[in-house]
Amino acid sequence: MTDQSKPGKPSSPATDPTHNMNEDFDSILTKLGTGKWNIFFLITMCFWYPQVLYHTIAGVFLAPPVDHTCRRPPHAYTPTIVLPPEATHATGNTTYSILNTTSSLSTTIQEDSCHFLVENITTGRLVKEPCTEWDFDNTTSLSTVTSEFQLVCDKKYLRATYQSMYMFGMLAGSCFNGYLGDKYGRYSLLCISSVIYCVIAIGSAWLPSLSWLFTARFLLGTMHPASLLIGYILVQEIMEPKMRIITGIVQFITWTFATMLYSGWAYLIREWRWLQTFVSLPALIMIPLLFTIDESPRWLAVVGQHQRALKVLRRAAKLNKVTLPPDQNLLAIMKTVQEQTTIKEKEVSNSVMDKLRNVIDEVLLLFSGHKIRLISFVMCLDFCIVGMLFFGLTMGANALGVDLFVFVTISGTMEIPASTILLPIAKWFGRKRTAILSYFITAVVLLTQPLIPEDLKVLSIVLVMIGKMTSSCAFSSIGVYITELFPTEVRSQGFGLAMAASRLGAIIAPFIISAVEDTYPWLISVVFGLSALVACIALIPLWETGNIRLPDTLADLDTLHTGTESKTNIQPDEVTRC
Repeated sequence: MTDQSKPGKPSSPATDPTHNMNEDFDSILTKLGTGKWNIFFLITMCFWYPQVLYHTIAGVFLAPPVDHTCRRPPHAYTPTIVLPPEATHATGNTTYSILNTTSSLSTTIQEDSCHFLVENITTGRLVKEPCTEWDFDNTTSLSTVTSEFQLVCDKKYLRATYQSMYMFGMLAGSCFNGYLGDKYGRYSLLCISSVIYCVIAIGSAWLPSLSWLFTARFLLGTMHPASLLIGYILVQEIMEPKMRIITGIVQFITWTFATMLYSGWAYLIREWRWLQTFVSLPALIMIPLLFTIDESPRWLAVVGQHQRALKVLRRAAKLNKVTLPPDQNLLAIMKTVQEQTTIKEKEVSNSVMDKLRNVIDEVLLLFSGHKIRLISFVMCLDFCIVGMLFFGLTMGANALGVDLFVFVTISGTMEIPASTILLPIAKWFGRKRTAILSYFITAVVLLTQPLIPEDLKVLSIVLVMIGKMTSSCAFSSIGVYITELFPTEVRSQGFGLAMAASRLGAIIAPFIISAVEDTYPWLISVVFGLSALVACIALIPLWETGNIRLPDTLADLDTLHTGTESKTNIQPDEVTRC
């Protein structure tokens, strides 16, 4: 009988007794473990989260509503205040009349912050003229985008535009950054987008024109998903299964602390240009941090760059001080992953239409099969709703009558338990159940809030804050959940599409608030609460991902066991192809 393992004759993967044909990339990452190599990735993204946060919610401090009064021109009418004879100096209700200078009849016309009065020389009556200059109350801030560019009255909508331009940029960026991340790599896109973000963030603080400022806000928004979301995916793809939920939540926690820190910086620096410059300069530290991390070896395996992936894995093993299987075993696993990839390299064409057609074909892969289509629809719906809830409840600060700096600090504080409590819950209770529970509690408290009597305002505020906390919890949990649902080859595209939906929800939220806040303010909580309930129900058809391996290809997804029963006795080292 021939000896198949003679010395000097390398065994093939099929005959190598050390090779398990059921091994996949998760098994490689499990053997690699968590060490210095993984920590470098986590530190880089934990640093980057605050840099992006400062500009995501910049409108809260840089373009807030500011009290203002009309600055009357020289020809404006100066009203004469007539005090009725029966009035006294004692405090009480006193009626004042503004008398027309050429008529003995009083008029009910009143000045406001957007108009001044002018006497019509023909009729002798007072008429309103639109104000063109204002004096602003600088008690809270010495200068803001609102006061510098006078975004009040007829230009009030431009203040909302300042914030929405960033969201529109995120919406646009989410549509193509996912494709770029899957096509050209996570690391490449992270490097390019974060450097561009640094330059625009610092430079835009000193732009003299409002139109240029809006353009810069839009461009910052487009770089947001390219840096933050692609970076988040990169971290999740290099972590062993048991650490994904932990690293996912740790990244979200840095966003939470950055929210509270931003409130402190805004309190100390009351001029908007210097505030933006101050919070943007640390972003330059991101550049040297990028040299400490690598491309995702998982993505490299999917696209066929196996030697490069092998080089990254060897560096990782050296830093983590572990021993990986022989190169031939690793290459066999990567080859199997690549062979199952749906996206194949196509002949390069110079035709713009051919390139556009290829892009559309790859995006349509998100709706090409039953499971991937279900994931795409549910995640888009849930991300849209959670974006509306998260940003909508934040923008409701003025209605609560709370100091701006205090509210943002409290808002950030409420996100801490959402992240810390989420960690053990999502790990042991499951990603799906945690997301459903978060949406359900949000729905309950928001639907209860309109029933609270007006004299119990504190209780009403508490319910809104609980809703803010649980909506943050929902955002964090589905952020982890989605990276485990989508396969590697379309993960960036799927995540990008879902985040585009969340930005759509963030854009819709202020319109909902402005439409009903004056007439039916209670309807805001009802709409948000019912939306949370819809998101809760939509998650039911999906499956738990905590105890099954991460899919790499669309074919891989179709063969995954996606039963609703969770095998809680499965240990990370036992994760195999199901």
